[in-house]
Amino acid sequence: MTEVAPVLVGAAPLPPAAVVAVARHNAPVSLDADALTRVAQARAVIESLAVDPVPHYGVSTGFGALATTFIAPERRHQLQASLIRSHAAGTGAEVETEVVRALQLLRLQTLASGHTGVRPLVVETYAAMLNAGITPVVREYGSLGCSGDLAPLAHIALAAMGEGDVRDASGALVPASAALAAAGIEPLVLLEKEGLALINGTDGMLGMLVLALHDLEMLLTTADLAAAMSIESQLGTDAVFAADLMALRPQSGQGESAANLRAFLGTSPMVASHKGPEDGRVQDAYSLRCSPQVHGAARDTMAHAAMIAGRELASVIDNPVVTSDGRVQSNGNFHGAPVAAVLDFLAISVADVASVAERRTDRAMDPARNHGLPPFLAHEIGVDSGLMIAQYAAAGIVSELKRLATPASVDSIPSSAMQEDHVSMGWAAARKLRRAIDGLGRVLAIEILTGARALDLRAPLVAGPATGAVRDLVRTVAEGPGPDRFLSPEMEAVTELVLSGAVARVAKEHIA
Repeated sequence: MTEVAPVLVGAAPLPPAAVVAVARHNAPVSLDADALTRVAQARAVIESLAVDPVPHYGVSTGFGALATTFIAPERRHQLQASLIRSHAAGTGAEVETEVVRALQLLRLQTLASGHTGVRPLVVETYAAMLNAGITPVVREYGSLGCSGDLAPLAHIALAAMGEGDVRDASGALVPASAALAAAGIEPLVLLEKEGLALINGTDGMLGMLVLALHDLEMLLTTADLAAAMSIESQLGTDAVFAADLMALRPQSGQGESAANLRAFLGTSPMVASHKGPEDGRVQDAYSLRCSPQVHGAARDTMAHAAMIAGRELASVIDNPVVTSDGRVQSNGNFHGAPVAAVLDFLAISVADVASVAERRTDRAMDPARNHGLPPFLAHEIGVDSGLMIAQYAAAGIVSELKRLATPASVDSIPSSAMQEDHVSMGWAAARKLRRAIDGLGRVLAIEILTGARALDLRAPLVAGPATGAVRDLVRTVAEGPGPDRFLSPEMEAVTELVLSGAVARVAKEHIA
């Protein structure tokens, strides 16, 4: 296994690639020495306020709707522990390990900023847990995205206290106390302000946004390749993707998608075989001809979402924060609205890309529209059903993706005795986007499986280098045309090729 380079935390905003490396590839983290100095300086500010008889929110008061209640010094340790225990109220299925690791990392980055008031020990403990592969069990439901992702972050903090359950580096479910002991990590005993600092953040929704953007970049290239296979095998034209035509409408995402289609189709003998005056068709259907416009709109949406993610990665989210001039100031930066909105925006684009892909697949099944291919690409018409029900599966997924495109961020539900009376639902937006991305990968896999069979049925016409290479990749896990067989395993295998990035990688490697 290739060793993953460590990620430095606290020196500068984390780039998206670093989040992916830690979350998905278990890259270790290291702490910037200057950051730990800033953390200690901010902690000194909190400790000076802790002995002040004047109440200070989060330091010597309760929280949320109880913010005006003064807490005596001898009760504050209990206050912090009670905050974490009560807020670790998630329910439902376990959240994926990569999401939890992103959550841990992004909270660690904020703790290392020197603006939260925690002790250096807290920062070091979070880093040690990541490096030991200790992944707290976080449940799917519980966050409203109001004071950030309170419940998910509280589950992380609870594990750092040695309570609750975690997954160890092997994936086994063990008590947090046992996992910490095995890694030589002392459980935290939280002091003033530290409980709040551990749970006020948009880290869960942001982590899922970063992972989604990483996956969508690959999937949109895959969508261009899938469209190329459909256009080629249905004897469509690539003339509509010409650079001068794209320049007449300078939408950057559309231009990038069209460039991919030109590269995938430009040297195809199959496309060349029907160019010229003998081809009497005036123009292809929208699902073929307008692929760059649809895929490009998704690319532009991604660019906007990446800008918001970059700003959030450069942010310090806590309430209250310790400012650079030593004030401890309440604020509303924990509200997840900016992140929630782009998560919803991406879900719309995912649904649209999947929708046009399913339409291209459907055209391949219909002898009235596929220009000479057998019905449903079946081997023996009337006996075999071919890929008929694979298209049904794609249609069913697209229908679900349309439902998942309904925005979560407009569905505010008040909480905390109306103190938190408008919430972002960013965590929910992120969860449904993850499901949508999986669905998009499956719809594209079905189109690629269909395109591969259609290319084979065009023999002796020859596919282009990129589309042909992907067809050959598909053939390593799925047989070519022939009598009906158990189709689901082949669909799952091609889906794995898509979601792993193998299809996009092979296509780019074979561009002429």
